[in-house]
Amino acid sequence: MAIIEVNKVTKIYGGDGVETPALRGIDLKIERGEFTAIAGPSGSGKTTLLNIIGALDAPTSGDVTLDGSDITHMSAAEQSDLRLHNLGFIFQAYNLIPVLTAVENVEFVMLLQKVPKDERRKKALAILEEVGLGGMENKRPNEMSGGQQQRVAVARAIVSGPKLILADEPTANLDSATGHGLLEMMHKLNADKGVTFLFSTHDTMVMDHSRRLIQLQDGLIKSDENK
Repeated sequence: MAIIEVNKVTKIYGGDGVETPALRGIDLKIERGEFTAIAGPSGSGKTTLLNIIGALDAPTSGDVTLDGSDITHMSAAEQSDLRLHNLGFIFQAYNLIPVLTAVENVEFVMLLQKVPKDERRKKALAILEEVGLGGMENKRPNEMSGGQQQRVAVARAIVSGPKLILADEPTANLDSATGHGLLEMMHKLNADKGVTFLFSTHDTMVMDHSRRLIQLQDGLIKSDENK
């Protein structure tokens, strides 16, 4: 069974009597363990699609299932619980909490999940070591480079073992060498842990690293190829 199924999803934004279609009927399946990029120019609908898959936005029509469960028609509370326990998010702007240290940022999701303190600290320190940040656990975001902050964000996304990692333009604020290193690290996590990664990007480097590339244009899938 596919981990994600998108069925006839449309999204129309409206205001002042003007409707703007962002997605025009998307059908898509993502299998477990994929390392897939959704690409396209600005306005193609890629971030909208990622947000709908992550239950951060609702489609105008159509539905999305995660691991066999229809997430589109869940209540807001059910969707929040689903995001907390099944999904990991990586954002362009890192979205770390400035007053928390690296290890505290990584622990934050597990804190919300009510994981015992000793267990979450142990897991957070182990994943920071795995992403190459051993010894930096007590540094706050403003004491780290952009690449280091994004590695903390990856560690936070993956530490509780989610079914799917959604990454929206994760390399956009990084130089090419740092971005390459980050993608290599995510490749390794994908291979070692079997975590499914789905990217939204216009970065050719992310597209080159992906094993499947889905191109969107004007809210439609223009191409879908395995590499």
